[in-house]
Amino acid sequence: MVLGKLTFISGGVRSGKSANAERWLVDEARRNGRRLVYIASGKATDSEMLARIERHRQDRAPQKWTTLEQPIKLEEVLPAIQQGDYVLWDCLTTWLANELYEGWETETPCLSQVGCMEQKVQKLYATIDTLLMTAEHLTIVSNEVLDELPSTYEETNCYRQWIGRIHQQLVAMADTAIEMDYGVATYWKNG
Repeated sequence: MVLGKLTFISGGVRSGKSANAERWLVDEARRNGRRLVYIASGKATDSEMLARIERHRQDRAPQKWTTLEQPIKLEEVLPAIQQGDYVLWDCLTTWLANELYEGWETETPCLSQVGCMEQKVQKLYATIDTLLMTAEHLTIVSNEVLDELPSTYEETNCYRQWIGRIHQQLVAMADTAIEMDYGVATYWKNG
């Protein structure tokens, strides 16, 4: 079985990573006559985020993306993915924050439970492997948050440690790894 292509794109806030990922996948899917699937990890927790999500939906409408809203438990998208799909997951950092704080409302966030994040991250890697058995191309977008100085907050440093580990693993798995700065792509790995 031939696995799909994995592209990992990171960059700072407003660096152009999502817009470029969308454009590249749209072009590639059109050339190959394939369906576009957008996995969105954002939650509308306030009016600003709701407006941002709606703006993104409108921006994607002309390209006829199939959108899957999946803020946690990425594995739940698997039944919706069809053979040969071009899939964009935006974004890993939002998903990680959602997963770290899952259970917050009952005062049992994952981040305070021994082994909880380890299980979630292993499930993430297994889900990505499964996606690559079905999708023609999976592109994962993530924010680069490791260029900043360490925080005085333990939770922030925990988040940064997890994102660093996950980024390293995904770059190792990826065919292509790109860092976006000011709308310019730097290819760190190009299979």
